[in-house]
Amino acid sequence: MRGSTRQQRIKKSVGRTCRNVKVNLSSSLAASHEAEVVGDQLDENLRMKNFHNAWVKIESTIKDVLHNINADVFNEIDGWVHRSFGAICSSGKPDTNKATCSYPIVTDVTAKQIFTALVVMNNMEFVDDLQTFADLGIHLQSHGCHVANLSSVDFSAKNGIGGCLKSLSRQILKGSIDAADISILASWYMEQENSKRPVVVIVEDMDRCSGPVLSDFILMLSEWVIKIPVLLILGVATTLDAPKSILSSKAVQHLSPFKFFLGSPADRLDAIIEAVLVKPCSGFLLGHKVAAFIRNCFLRQDGTLTSLVRAVKMAIVQHFLMEPLSFIVKGLLDEEVTQSGEPTSLSEAWPKQALDLPSCMRILSEPKTEALLGGASKMKELLNLWSCVVLCLYDAGKNQKTTLLDLYYEALDPKLYNLRHTEYLESQPDSQRPSSTHGLHGQSFRNKGSLIGHTVRQVRDLPPAALFQLLEKWVKQTDGVKEMHEKVKELQLQEKFEDDNLKEPANRSRRQTIRNNGNLDKRTKELNQKAAALISCMARDHMQPIECIPFHEIVCFKNVDKLQAALLGDPRRRIQLDLLECHSFLKCSCCSKSCNVPISSMHDTTLMYTLAQEHGDLINLHDWYQSFRSIIFQRPVKERHRSKVSPSPKKRKTTTEPQNITEASVQARFCRAVTELQITGLLRMPSKRRPDYVQRVAFGL
Repeated sequence: MRGSTRQQRIKKSVGRTCRNVKVNLSSSLAASHEAEVVGDQLDENLRMKNFHNAWVKIESTIKDVLHNINADVFNEIDGWVHRSFGAICSSGKPDTNKATCSYPIVTDVTAKQIFTALVVMNNMEFVDDLQTFADLGIHLQSHGCHVANLSSVDFSAKNGIGGCLKSLSRQILKGSIDAADISILASWYMEQENSKRPVVVIVEDMDRCSGPVLSDFILMLSEWVIKIPVLLILGVATTLDAPKSILSSKAVQHLSPFKFFLGSPADRLDAIIEAVLVKPCSGFLLGHKVAAFIRNCFLRQDGTLTSLVRAVKMAIVQHFLMEPLSFIVKGLLDEEVTQSGEPTSLSEAWPKQALDLPSCMRILSEPKTEALLGGASKMKELLNLWSCVVLCLYDAGKNQKTTLLDLYYEALDPKLYNLRHTEYLESQPDSQRPSSTHGLHGQSFRNKGSLIGHTVRQVRDLPPAALFQLLEKWVKQTDGVKEMHEKVKELQLQEKFEDDNLKEPANRSRRQTIRNNGNLDKRTKELNQKAAALISCMARDHMQPIECIPFHEIVCFKNVDKLQAALLGDPRRRIQLDLLECHSFLKCSCCSKSCNVPISSMHDTTLMYTLAQEHGDLINLHDWYQSFRSIIFQRPVKERHRSKVSPSPKKRKTTTEPQNITEASVQARFCRAVTELQITGLLRMPSKRRPDYVQRVAFGL
């Protein structure tokens, strides 16, 4: 007995140790899997955080750029507001009884004039100027004005004059009173703390307002202009004749207009592209094909800054979702400072997976360790050189109406960059080519269709005054870039030296003057040739596109198909995919295991569409319903197995049986699913010729 019991203990202990080993192995695998999941989750959180930081930087940069462009105009409008307010107050203020009465105080037409600022936007699309007028209102409020921003919706024919009065009272009185009664506003303004500041009413888009409603509003304000010193600011799209074409002649007579012009859309576009795309402010860049797609969308569609910014934001979203290494974007532009005060190497935080990127694999001559150590800092340096050359080219072609968008698109092209280097090598002097003629005529830009080559050729034809101004701009652009700044300064000194030598004294003879003019033309051409050669060399040596730089996949988005699908979309295809992959949205485990095999637990619309894949162009309703019905009434495999092998009645657990599915409920579910497929555009309902058939509209994915 003791031997048998000992053996049993040994067996039990052995069994326990074996089970312990299995548990330990499974727990270690689970721990490693959990660590991988946690690591992936941390990387994803970092990517989303970097996306948020990048977009916040871009938004703040755009806001600052637009504020700087409109700053001068805002200051002019603010000065006009206070001068006009002083002119109104100089005629005296009525007492409280007269100010709140409903009849006019004066009947003179000149006393009923409303000081009106016509702000010309020079833009057919008002969507770009929504924020401009909001910023103008904030600017005037900060300078002591009561401001109300009214849109074209407030001046609709449906709402009438009561709608704009309610909106005016709501904004001026800070929501305390919402009534269409201007006498309440007059009583409020007569209070001591309110009467010292002007009331400014901004109509954001005059061209879209209802003319009769706006005319009645102006006539009403003209009756109360002495009681309430109201100043009007009207946003005009393109022409100053808009008031005469929209308002009645009687309303126009009560306006005392002043003209102000906002910055042109082209200037705003170039400023935003320079601050957001050319200068790497957020650590995010666009590839050449993506830039071409965004440029074509901008030029061929609505052509608004809003659409351009929306496309850039969508590209950022797609980049941070697709690129696994995008979680280190922030470290590219932000140098970490240690406790000793010295910046650390940017490449220390780069993971080793970055060496497997295609741009790094192409560099065979450079060891991997050196590429890793110099990758981030080198990329930042090359990006600064690239942006500096692009801006210098933009300064050279700005007088010829060269847009920065076109120049930016061409500067990103890696094929043109490689072509410039190939043509430069081919143009090197040999035994039959004198070296003095090369490098001064821009042989590296022989492509006639190249905008960069056209800009370089324009430098040769600049007059001396324009060349002097261009060199001053280049000096500012290249400040901090030793590779180019010294050469530009040297050329600028030569230009100043030649200009001083060729100045004519008062006692110079006519023959000397003619000779001096000939020398002036000759030396001016030489300086122009040197300037053209300088910008040509700068573009050839330093304008390396982002797609030619190692590790560019981390910061550069190149997948134009993803961006096109996100912006333009393919809704019908997306609906079909969502229907077939409904389990991923509903988090249904049983449907995900079925591998698109129709089962009763599927959503009705998904089940119907899955069954429709078995049919052709036409689907017989009777056959379709019978297939749907048979699957609905089909019990799951587990329930059938439990019914065959069931425990004894004593051990059986009491479960609540589901309600019996009736034929009427199945028919109702079938009809609802067919209607949903028709609404989504995937199905066409039966016709009179074939009442028992429905037609599929979409095929394939």
